[in-house]
Amino acid sequence: MPMTGVPVRPSEHARQVHARLLKLDGHLDAPIHFMRQGWSIGDRHDRSTDVAQLDFPRMEDGNLNGGFFVIYTPQGPLTQTDYDRVFADACRRSEEIDATLAAFPDRIGLALTAQDAERLHGQNRLICFKSIENSYPVGDDVTRVEAFHKLGVRLAGPVHSRTNQLADSATDAPRWGGLSPLGKEWVSAMNRLGMMIDPSHASDAAFDDMLSLSRAPLLLSHSGSRSVFDTERNLDDGRLRALAQAGGVLCFTTIYLSDLHMTPERGALMRKLGLIHRLTPDEQAELAHDWNALDAAEPMWTAGFDAFMGGLLHVIDVVGIDHVAFSGDFDGGGGIDGLADVTDLPVITERLIEAGLGEADLAKLWGQNILRVLRDNEAAARP
Repeated sequence: MPMTGVPVRPSEHARQVHARLLKLDGHLDAPIHFMRQGWSIGDRHDRSTDVAQLDFPRMEDGNLNGGFFVIYTPQGPLTQTDYDRVFADACRRSEEIDATLAAFPDRIGLALTAQDAERLHGQNRLICFKSIENSYPVGDDVTRVEAFHKLGVRLAGPVHSRTNQLADSATDAPRWGGLSPLGKEWVSAMNRLGMMIDPSHASDAAFDDMLSLSRAPLLLSHSGSRSVFDTERNLDDGRLRALAQAGGVLCFTTIYLSDLHMTPERGALMRKLGLIHRLTPDEQAELAHDWNALDAAEPMWTAGFDAFMGGLLHVIDVVGIDHVAFSGDFDGGGGIDGLADVTDLPVITERLIEAGLGEADLAKLWGQNILRVLRDNEAAARP
């Protein structure tokens, strides 16, 4: 459906301002595509024939300088055998990210610190931070947090859509009343190593525990406002203010601005997407065709760009510009009408300029707030 008020193309002024900023996305699920047959992040892909929402040419079109590339692990049984299996899977995904970076050394580099991000940006190279969505692979051994740190991970969340050994999920029945005893040890390990803690997907009680226990500010990599849309995946305004008072940042995202329309057909396509690395190029094209046909008939999200901008401006009003950043949740369920992939990002800058934000505030939202939280975590690290 067409969105009223969405600029056909941003003004030249907005494009120039957008281009001058260092722009990061808090949560990029692009690594799901890195081992696809016949696919390369260095090539341009079209949404009409490919499900991917991000590649280097489109990052250049939208002037996205980088972000947090996700090592995602689906939740499974809480057994030692499964812990070992998913730990190996997570390490393998990290290696896949490394292999992709090695294939394009002049275009992108791994960032381990905020200073690395600034250096890569100055070299006109894209910025890759590594993050973990769901620390299930830690198992019952928090020393694995250090193993992930050595692999280059600098942001991790304890839980995903199902409660695990570390924390209660926002979208599952509680078991621990927040963080588990092991989850509290996990917070200490993250702080000790200077790794940012991501409460996205955690229950309210688990968020409260992380906020009270962490010595350093939190970064929610892809979450929203419960006042904008009432769901457990979003934070209420009181918790948003508490996050800000502790120096934290919310990366406002395109998901959960409306109900998730998850039909059996959508679920089947999502399962195929999760195994896309096993599909032949013809099967990948068939998946894209079926995905687009279902989107046309039954969009996964009914909210569009105007709803996103209204929500973003609400969060800025609640917590202040120092505590807001961006995530499209691209390749992980995100993307809405008017903000379908990374090429549309300059439109956000256009609207924020129209709302009265100056370039210094835009710089905070697009990247500097995230880097400030990372620096604060680096400073809080202990040997």
